[in-house]
Amino acid sequence: MANPDMTAAPEGATGVLVLADGSVVWGRGFGAEGDAVGELCFNTSMTGYQEIMTDPSYAGQVICFTFPHIGNVGTNAEDVEADEPHALGCVLREDVTDPSNFRSTQHFIDWMEENGRIGLAGVDTRALTRRIRLAGAPNVVIAHAAGGQFDIDALLAKARGWAGLEGMDLAKDVTREDQADWTGGVWRLGAGYEGESNTASPEPVEGRLKTEKRALTSSALTVSDRPHVVAIDYGAKHNIFRNLVKAGAKVTVVPAKTSLEDILALGPAGVFLSNGPGDPAATGEYAVPVIAGLLERDIPLFGICLGHQMLALGAGAKTTKMHQGHRGANHPVKRHAEGVVEITSMNHGFAVDGATLPGNIKETHVSLFDGSNCGIEIEGKRAFGVQYHPEASPGPQDSFYLFEKFVGMLG
Repeated sequence: MANPDMTAAPEGATGVLVLADGSVVWGRGFGAEGDAVGELCFNTSMTGYQEIMTDPSYAGQVICFTFPHIGNVGTNAEDVEADEPHALGCVLREDVTDPSNFRSTQHFIDWMEENGRIGLAGVDTRALTRRIRLAGAPNVVIAHAAGGQFDIDALLAKARGWAGLEGMDLAKDVTREDQADWTGGVWRLGAGYEGESNTASPEPVEGRLKTEKRALTSSALTVSDRPHVVAIDYGAKHNIFRNLVKAGAKVTVVPAKTSLEDILALGPAGVFLSNGPGDPAATGEYAVPVIAGLLERDIPLFGICLGHQMLALGAGAKTTKMHQGHRGANHPVKRHAEGVVEITSMNHGFAVDGATLPGNIKETHVSLFDGSNCGIEIEGKRAFGVQYHPEASPGPQDSFYLFEKFVGMLG
């Protein structure tokens, strides 16, 4: 941590992280040049950095990776969770590792630059992680300049002037703009995405959102035979839709602000509430009335992450901003019904406040790290949600049964 009045970087430093408390962390910049302001969080995953960077739930955030070797599998066109990266940038301990993987088509540094994302290497990520754990997730500016010249005072003012994620609706910024049917299934080595033609190198992601109906190779059922799930996109990861298809659903994806009437007009057998960024209470201003209307009509509902939080809001509970959040692929969650533990993938900075659950909401899962709520079911309704990511991209695959549970409700 250095003097915030410095404007010239130390020798060899071409990047900087400026915290709102005035702390300055120097490093070696990579990727795009420029600066970006957001919240600093840490992620403990050992794999899946490309999936993490493209997860829309990271909108407005800079990621400190605790695993030091980032870049070792390169990047490719398949391992993405959205059409573009949504994390603002990333902070690394080591310089980006050269790729050593047969699926790599592009170096991570080139991918970052091409996508306008800022990286900072050579940083004591343990110290940053400890700082977040003790003091909470700070507002920061990450900056990269090849010449090593920075206006620290201006960057500090930008970090201090940013309002923060609490009260911020980011789902409206990352949701899709129009309605479309999702037709691609999960990825398999040597075959690519199920339901796609040949796919060691699949067509672009948007090419998999087609309005026409076509048969899927993952099941003997034709699309028209499958129960119809309307998925509300608050900033969804694509692998969620792929797993719904794998579980046997026909999926139509709609924008975050789609009205209750328009959803009902699609004749859904069930409605899925996706993950996404920002404060669930802020997004809930337009999403919760829709969810409440679906609950009144007893339409089956399944929510993940932000969708789980807004399902709870729609049933009368409250959410809260967490001190540091949960982000990683190694989070143990206890499933109360069977007393078993699932190792899960998580990415959230807000949580359902378990103390505010009404009497008709049953807590089904709980974090073994801090006891926070990780799952609910609404008694008398066919509605449930989980705080973690059962689509496992990246992460363990302990929880795919939840997709089968939801599709099984639909008949």
